[in-house]
Amino acid sequence: MKIAPLLLAFAISLCVSAETQAQVNTQIKISSYGSVANQIIKSAKKENDSFLKLQELCDDIGHRLSGSASLDQAIAWAQKSMKDDGQENVRAEAVTVRKWVRGDESCELLEPRGMKINMLGLGWSIGTPAEGITAEVISVKSKSELDALPDEAIQGKIVLFDYPMARYSETDGAGYGDAVQYRSNGASWAAKRGGVAALVRSVTAYSLDSPHTGAMRYDAEVKKIPTAAISVESAMMISRLQKRGKKCVVKLVMNAKDMGEAPSANVIAEIVGTEKPEEVVLIGGHIDSWDVGQGAQDDGAGCVAAMEALNILRKLDLKPKRTIRVVLWTNEENGLAGARSYAARHQNDDHVAGIESDSGGFKPQGLTIDAQDEEKSQIALEQLTEILALLEPIGATRAKPGYSGADVGQIKPLGAMCMGLTVDGRLYFNTHHTNADTVDKVNPKELTDCAITLAVAAYVIADMPNRLGEN
Repeated sequence: MKIAPLLLAFAISLCVSAETQAQVNTQIKISSYGSVANQIIKSAKKENDSFLKLQELCDDIGHRLSGSASLDQAIAWAQKSMKDDGQENVRAEAVTVRKWVRGDESCELLEPRGMKINMLGLGWSIGTPAEGITAEVISVKSKSELDALPDEAIQGKIVLFDYPMARYSETDGAGYGDAVQYRSNGASWAAKRGGVAALVRSVTAYSLDSPHTGAMRYDAEVKKIPTAAISVESAMMISRLQKRGKKCVVKLVMNAKDMGEAPSANVIAEIVGTEKPEEVVLIGGHIDSWDVGQGAQDDGAGCVAAMEALNILRKLDLKPKRTIRVVLWTNEENGLAGARSYAARHQNDDHVAGIESDSGGFKPQGLTIDAQDEEKSQIALEQLTEILALLEPIGATRAKPGYSGADVGQIKPLGAMCMGLTVDGRLYFNTHHTNADTVDKVNPKELTDCAITLAVAAYVIADMPNRLGEN
């Protein structure tokens, strides 16, 4: 009568032993990739094409707003570049995007003195009447300050949201998430109270009189009014004048238009897995940018880092068990149509993991992990810690839970372990969405390290015996 319990106990001990052994094997296998990681680091440090690719994309083509001819050129360039590198299954997958055109625009202070104000219309804003909008400006520091004002103080005025973005810190990151709500919602908040237009202090903690553009959205229940970003310096000046009792009158002219739908595409290339080709490890960035500057940090650097990661592996003839797929998404800046289209088209693909690079080509620090399954996410975090230990020579060793990215996040519901490349982002928002986002702001050595981080992480995840997130 005691045999059955003994057998049960023995069976349980075998299962526990097997599970423990599997964990040990996984750890041993991950640490055994040290020589491969060193090979990747040494080869890429000696020579790689990431900065050359960035120059070709940014200097030769320039900024790449959704629906533009320059984005079409970039999509064609990316395909040719990866075909020339010898990648497999290089293709463009059609995506329909909405096209917004900035047109001519200007902002001028008329009272208490004449002065040109540097501005950039916000993406998806409507235009002004042909003659523009001339009105007094009412400056507020926050949404709560706007809410506290009586309607008569706002009606017929241009509302300026002079909300300061907090500076970057290692513990809290940048204050972007807090400040960007004014760019996104300011127009509707102002219109709801009778404002005729909205101006937003640029979402940055540092400025050289440089306005920062970006996407906004309208509340469907509120009248649409035009909206633009002005520089930090201009916003602060208007607030100071108002505080001293000076009447500020501004003339705003915007010829922005929504041009409807336009064709675009995601660009894809692969190293096909040798044993489990149906299992996919994705790396990528977004190939579109705003229509100012060159889109170098946002997100040309992310695109070329992913492209070159694949090229580094190809040149070393490193072919993992699973497929590594590069995806360059279109329309991240003003719609996410590329990522949503990719997720819908590839919903039946077996995505093991996805890594997005969309924080600039600065010195890499590691990866975040972001998954729906908490248990698997914890296992993945432990495995990722082991993987990133291989990158100790370049210092990209930090694995932590956190946001992965707007594009790669679209495959999170498909069960993928989503990750984001983290970098030293202290300077990122200085030039974010401005005319100053140009190639010269990118350090070639740091960009190389970004490509190395993607190459090592993608290869190990694609080749390790167990799936990321599973013992």
